[in-house]
Amino acid sequence: MAAFSPALDVLSTIAIGIVVGYGGYLVLKGLLTIGIIVAFVQYLRQFFEPVRAVAMIWVDLQSAIAGAERLFGLLDTPAGITEVEDPVGLSPIRGRVAFEHVCFEYKPGEPVLQEVNLVAEPGQTVALVGPTGAGKTTVINLIGGFYDVCGGRVTVDGHDVRRISRASLRRQMGIVLQDTFLFSDTVMENIRYGRLDASDEEVIEAARLSNAHDFITRLPDGYQSRVAEQASNLSQGQRQLISIARAVLANPRILILDEATSSVDTRTELLIQRALGTLLRGRTSFVIAHRLSTIRNADQVLFINDGRIVEQGTHQELLAKRGVYYELHVSQFRREVEAEPRP
Repeated sequence: MAAFSPALDVLSTIAIGIVVGYGGYLVLKGLLTIGIIVAFVQYLRQFFEPVRAVAMIWVDLQSAIAGAERLFGLLDTPAGITEVEDPVGLSPIRGRVAFEHVCFEYKPGEPVLQEVNLVAEPGQTVALVGPTGAGKTTVINLIGGFYDVCGGRVTVDGHDVRRISRASLRRQMGIVLQDTFLFSDTVMENIRYGRLDASDEEVIEAARLSNAHDFITRLPDGYQSRVAEQASNLSQGQRQLISIARAVLANPRILILDEATSSVDTRTELLIQRALGTLLRGRTSFVIAHRLSTIRNADQVLFINDGRIVEQGTHQELLAKRGVYYELHVSQFRREVEAEPRP
């Protein structure tokens, strides 16, 4: 593309120069008129336009071929994990999740999780805290069967995740991430993505339970308002509330929250906390959070560092131990106090 277009420009310029030069000579000789020369110049320009169009089509074709090679290369890449021949199809689960001596590594020889043991009983909320890169997100990815463990096993209601049909497991899971993806469609359809066969009334009820109904009704077309590309017409908090409404509509038995309130202001965080209170009730939940104020009521708090569970207990129990969780809590509380405006 860089060479073709300039080459055509040079050729067309040379051709016009030849026509004007030789035509001018013929005019001086009295064999042609200036009008004929002008006509030939226009003919030349019209001749090079289709040539230029064909050249651009050829360039686009080459670009498409290169893109197709990468696309088919991706499609031909074998899956990182495969299901067993006869996977177990899960009926409605109770939600008991257990990690038994789990080890995991993305690259051979570089362990990410080491000897992780935990049990989440049905209906419990388990909070995962710790520094960035400690392995918190890896833990929740193993629950959904997105990766295979390198040692030990992860079970749901006593069934090894590796033996379970991935589709039957994930139908009973809900995930609310820090960065919510919304489709360029109506707000109604974005919420309905949580359960595609839901009626409009069920969608609206899910929005009410997630505290999203009020801001949706203030949109120009309410639930029929279209979400712009990359949800640029909605704030981060509004996107999170829609994501929570999706999860409410799906009614999962296992819920995963990954930094659901990290990018919102305090007022929106309160709305999201109320919505999460409704969403967490009666479900086995795994919550990743850096704001410790959001996990004070968790049944278990796991402090993960370097792929190991360093401390485990309730919020109050870990504070009483005065260990790494206590130090994190004190430092975070101090930063919050220092950040408050002084009178």
